[in-house]
Order: sequence, then structure tokens, then C-alpha cells
Amino acid sequence: MPQAKTVLIVDDSRVSRLMARQYITGLHPDWIVEEAGTGEESLLKSRDVHPDLVLMDVNMPGMGGIAAAEQLRRENPDLPISLLTANVQTATREAAEAIGVGFVEKPITEARIARLLSPLEEAGP
Repeated sequence: MPQAKTVLIVDDSRVSRLMARQYITGLHPDWIVEEAGTGEESLLKSRDVHPDLVLMDVNMPGMGGIAAAEQLRRENPDLPISLLTANVQTATREAAEAIGVGFVEKPITEARIARLLSPLEEAGP
């Protein structure tokens, strides 16, 4: 039986976090879903829970998602991170590519979440 994975959802919108949580647990009821409301909180939370995947909003108060993703990338070079954002400008896409993180447009949908989770489903423990 595959090992349960941990996904960290980082978004200042409680509604967005709840929607992503609902889609993830609907697809994988045994997976652990952690939440953070800021970039700073995501750094602390990731050190505690060691997520298998981070879904990161870009526009948040305080440390934004790109800065937080850069820091997470430095601390965890192999951690899958995807920006999940309504900020679809070319500069944001280029910033994501430059630091080696994925990019998915909002709105959050079950299909988009399923695509983000599929590499984890194929990976072993």
C-alpha cells in the first residue's frame, strides 16, 4: 500500500486553502494536508511537517510566494513546489522557471489539483 503523502497549501485566502484541501482529500482521503497563511508561516511549517509537495500562492502579505518558494528551494532542493496563482504575467512564470518551481493558474479546480498530485501518486514512499 502506498505511503500517505503530506501536502502543504500556502495561501492567505482561507477559502482557497479550504478548496484545495477538499480536492486533495477527495482524491486521497489518507493524505495529510497542512496549511499556512503566509510565506513566513510556510517556512516554519515545512520544517516541522516535511511536506512531499508545496502549493504556494504568489500574492500574500509579508513574504510573497516567490520569495518563500526560493527559500524553500534553498532548504529543500528536491521538494516539489508549485505556484498556484491568479498572477499569470510572464514575469511570474519566468520567476517560477528560474527557481525551478511549477506554475498553475487559479482558479483552483479539481482537475488542476489532480495534475499536481499525479507525480506524487506515481512516486514510491
